Amino acid sequence: MPDRSPARLADRLRQGDVFAPRCPSREILKHVTSTWGTLALIALMPGTLRFSDLRRRVAGVSERMLSQTLKQLEGDGLVRRQSFATVPPKVEYTLTDQGREAATLVEALTDWIEDSLPMLTKNAAD
Repeated sequence: MPDRSPARLADRLRQGDVFAPRCPSREILKHVTSTWGTLALIALMPGTLRFSDLRRRVAGVSERMLSQTLKQLEGDGLVRRQSFATVPPKVEYTLTDQGREAATLVEALTDWIEDSLPMLTKNAAD
């Protein structure tokens, strides 16, 4: 019989459930696994980057989309934004501890995709 004690239920609710339609974990999953979210996290793994450097690193992303992605990741607690009162304004982005953990996980997935690309594209052509 499953453990339905209040403490066990509270632990489950605190953890999240991506299969539950209204669980906030779904929104975070969407941010982390979006193309631009994944690439931004991986690009920040070596360290802090200015917005313009990050945009160059994540080739093909528009300024608007990168800004939106970084705001989402910052809201999720994965990226830290620091702005400096200079002319022109200077903004830097850094991964939080949770962001580094997420970046490591999505980097493993992207490494697998890159390594498996010949097989994946061959299977898609069949």
